[in-house]
Amino acid sequence: MGRYRTPTVLAAASLLLTALCAGQAPAAAPPGRVGIDDVIAEKLDGAITAAMREAGIPGVGVGLWIDGDEAYVRSFGTADKTTGIPVKTDMHTRIGSVTKTFAVTGVLQLVDDGKVRLDAPISTYLDGVPGGDRITVRQLAEMRSGLYNYTEDPRWMAAFQADPYRAWTPQQLLDIAFRHPADFPPDARWEYSNTNTILLGLLVEKVSGQPLHTYLEQHVFAPAGLDATSLPTGAEITSPYVHGYTNFTPDGATVDASQWNPSWGWAAGAMISTIDDLRSWVPTLVSGRLPDGGRLLEPGTQAQRLRMRPTGHPDVDYGLGIAAIKGWIGHNGELPGYETIAVRLPQDRATLVIIVNSDVDGKYGSLSSLIANRITNIVTPKHVWSLPEPAQPNPVPQPSTPPASPKP
Repeated sequence: MGRYRTPTVLAAASLLLTALCAGQAPAAAPPGRVGIDDVIAEKLDGAITAAMREAGIPGVGVGLWIDGDEAYVRSFGTADKTTGIPVKTDMHTRIGSVTKTFAVTGVLQLVDDGKVRLDAPISTYLDGVPGGDRITVRQLAEMRSGLYNYTEDPRWMAAFQADPYRAWTPQQLLDIAFRHPADFPPDARWEYSNTNTILLGLLVEKVSGQPLHTYLEQHVFAPAGLDATSLPTGAEITSPYVHGYTNFTPDGATVDASQWNPSWGWAAGAMISTIDDLRSWVPTLVSGRLPDGGRLLEPGTQAQRLRMRPTGHPDVDYGLGIAAIKGWIGHNGELPGYETIAVRLPQDRATLVIIVNSDVDGKYGSLSSLIANRITNIVTPKHVWSLPEPAQPNPVPQPSTPPASPKP
């Protein structure tokens, strides 16, 4: 979740429902869930394409997997408006705030190793955090630190909009955040802040002695079998990739943002992945178990991760770098040009992944949430995706915001 609407580079925290099939519906579908057969698949096709027409979405990729059923995996529209190349389900995409689920996993692995304590103040590990002796590692992961969200800083927004190809260091981002007073005392309430996850990324680096991208490659991506997932060190994006379109520009024109530098999101939103990798990651994230049956995290640590607390928004709770929205567990993400949802509904044994290559703001708000809402209305009518705008995970400003006076 997060605070980013079009320019919300880091809000990228969306949840994906992946359900599809071409076969007989299961003999006994769980209550409130529709089995996937050819008729349901056709309904999903129609609902998704209708939403794309209504909201002017260039391309969508959807994966819906219900354990024991065949899968619904579809791509719609174009991945590149210049060449007309269609979206394909094996294409890479920027996943925004879904990145947070990986960064926080790194922290929790260090907890398992006895190198980090969740309830220790962040000042135990990192210097220079205002009030760091009162803000715990847990509160950073829960979005309850009170630290100002740097992507809401008007000067930062203006600088990003003026030069989206600029590289940012984590310390530069923290310097922006720390110019502002805290929004509230630690643990007083929930508020999405990308500053929290930047600090957690630095914590992983400090304690592990490795760059964050190297740590994640060795300790998270490889064990989880995620061959197409990465944390870039620059503006690179792995081919083949989906081009992302945004209107977070000085004149409001829609442009291709696929080569914009996502370093401003770093541990909070800069990662790249595919539908297949996210389909594999979400059950691992939610269960704490690796595909080979081994453990990603110890059971007690995984239980801490899933201890959801209210956010103040209906049907939206948040744990340690993970959200629960209408029963769906995982995260969504948004950054200029890209939106992603990667989530699981445990009671229905369903995994949903959605990618959208636009964040052009309009009357529909989050485009990925629009698609998720239409899908879940059909396949999980008792758990219809709905994410209030104030709870939307976002890293940057909204594209509809007038450049002259950026407003988060």
